[in-house]
Amino acid sequence: MIIIQSERDLIALALALLPLDSALSIAEKAICKGIKRLKNDSLIYEVHASIVAGHDPLGDAFARIRPAAVRRADGATYTPAPIIHSMMTWAASEGSPARVVDAGAGSGRFLLAAGVQFPKAHLVAVEYDPVAVLLLRVNLTAAGLMDRSTIIVQDYRLAELPTIKGKTLFIGNPPYVRHHLIDEGAKRWFADTAAGFGVKASKLAGLHIHFYVRTLELARPGDYGAYITSSEWLDVNYGSTLRKLLANELGGVALHVLDPAVMPFSDATTTGAITCFRVGRRPKQFRVRAVESLEQLNELSGGRLVPWSTVAAANRWSIIIRPGAAVPDGYIELGELCRVHRGSVTGDNDIWIAGEHTQGLPIDVLTPTVTKARDLIRAGDTLTDEMGLRRVVDLPADLDELPASTLASVKRFLLWAKKHGGDQSYTARNRRAWWSVGLKAPAPIMCTYMARRAPAFVRNLCDARHINIAHGLYPREPLSNRELDALAGWLRHNVGVESGRTYAGGLTKFEPKEIERIQVPKLEQLIA
Repeated sequence: MIIIQSERDLIALALALLPLDSALSIAEKAICKGIKRLKNDSLIYEVHASIVAGHDPLGDAFARIRPAAVRRADGATYTPAPIIHSMMTWAASEGSPARVVDAGAGSGRFLLAAGVQFPKAHLVAVEYDPVAVLLLRVNLTAAGLMDRSTIIVQDYRLAELPTIKGKTLFIGNPPYVRHHLIDEGAKRWFADTAAGFGVKASKLAGLHIHFYVRTLELARPGDYGAYITSSEWLDVNYGSTLRKLLANELGGVALHVLDPAVMPFSDATTTGAITCFRVGRRPKQFRVRAVESLEQLNELSGGRLVPWSTVAAANRWSIIIRPGAAVPDGYIELGELCRVHRGSVTGDNDIWIAGEHTQGLPIDVLTPTVTKARDLIRAGDTLTDEMGLRRVVDLPADLDELPASTLASVKRFLLWAKKHGGDQSYTARNRRAWWSVGLKAPAPIMCTYMARRAPAFVRNLCDARHINIAHGLYPREPLSNRELDALAGWLRHNVGVESGRTYAGGLTKFEPKEIERIQVPKLEQLIA
C-alpha cells in the first residue's frame, strides 16, 4: 500500500511519475499549480513497477484519501479487477474493436485492461475530475499505452467522438449520482435526448442512466458495450427509460445481477448490475442470471435465455432474474389486504417541519408527524403517543378554509417561507398550491423502508401522519384492531432484508410495490 496522506502528496507523486514534457490539460495544470514533484526514488520505482504489473496503486490511494462519502457525490466508485476482467473477456468474445471508450474513466482501470486485451484498439478516456485524470494519465504512460490513447477532460454528456472505421466498444462504470445533484439543464437534455429515441425520461433518473442515453447517442449500429451500475433501475419507475432502450435500439444482450456480497464497487455494499448490449442488434432472447460470488462470474458466460416477449411483459426486471416463488397455500400478497403509500414529500423539511420559525402558528395547522425512521424504530410495536413527534405545517390549498383568527399568522409564515425559497422547490412548484404539503390520512400501520436492517412495522394508535421517510399501509377493506395487530406482528417477525434491494452503503430499500408483494397468511390464519 502506498503511504500517502493527502491529495496534494498524491498529485506530487503523480507528477514525479510523468515525463517532464507531458502535455497536461488545463484542469490538470490548475490542480498541479504550486505542487512540486515528489522526490522519493524508491516509492516512485515501487509505484511504477506496480502499474506495469497491472495494478492501480494510485487509484487505490485516491479511494483511500478521498472519503467514499465525498466521492459518491461525484459518482466515483472504483471497480474490482475480477469484475473488470470478466467484462473485458465478454467484450473480446464479441470481436476486436477499433476503439474502446470508457465513460467516467476514473484512474483508468478499464482502459488499462482494454489496452492489454485489444492491442490494436485506440483508447479513449472521458473523465471530469482532474485529479482522477492525472492518475489516469500516469497509468496509461507507465503501461506504455499513452501513444494510442486520447483523454477527454469533460462531462461525458458533452463529449464528442470522431467518426471512425470499425466498431467501438463502450465499457466502464458510469458514475452513480442521484437526481437531486443533477441540474435542471442536464435533466432537460436527458428528457429531450431520450424523446429522440421514442422513450420518456424521468427527472428522477440518476446520472448513470444519462450515460446510457449519451452512449446510444454517440454509438453507431454494430458498436457494443458493457456497463456496471447499481441495480436499482431494474425496478424503479425512472429505470423504465433504460429498460425500454435495452429492449430496442440499445440492443440488450445480457444482464448479470451481482449480490452485495460480491462487492461490485470496492467501497460500497450494493446490488450491482452488469449490462451487455449490441447497438441496433438485439438478439431474440435476453440472457439473465443472479451472481452470488466472484467465482460465479465465469467471464459473463452463464445465465438463462429469456424471450423478449417475457421481458416486455414484466413491469420490473428483478423478477426476471429471480422469479418469485409460488404463493404457499393459505397465503396471499399483502397488496390484496393493503395499499402501501410512501408519505408526503414536503419539498423542504427546514421550512415545513415545525421549529422556532413556526412559533407564531396556531397548533391546529401543526400536525404530529413521523419525520424520521427512528420515530418508528424507537416506538417498538406501537406508536401510542404523539408527544415525541415533530409537527409539520399542514395547510389547505384554499386558505379561505382557515378561520379568520388563524389566517393572519399563516400569511405571515407564508411570507417568511417564500422569502426562504419555500415556493421554489420542484415539489412546491408542482403542487396545487405551493404551501399545501398535503399530508396523507393516518395509516393504521406504518413501516420504515430504508435502513441497514429489516423494516420496522408499527401500529399507529395515535393517528400520526407520515412524510416520505416511511410507508403507510392502508387496508383495502376495514380491518379490526385485532386483525391489524396480528398483521403488523406477523410482518414484524417475518420480513427480513432479503425482501428488499441493497443500495450503495449497504442500505436496504423497500419500494411500496415490494411491500405489497410480501406473502402473508390469510387473515383467518393470522388471528386463529
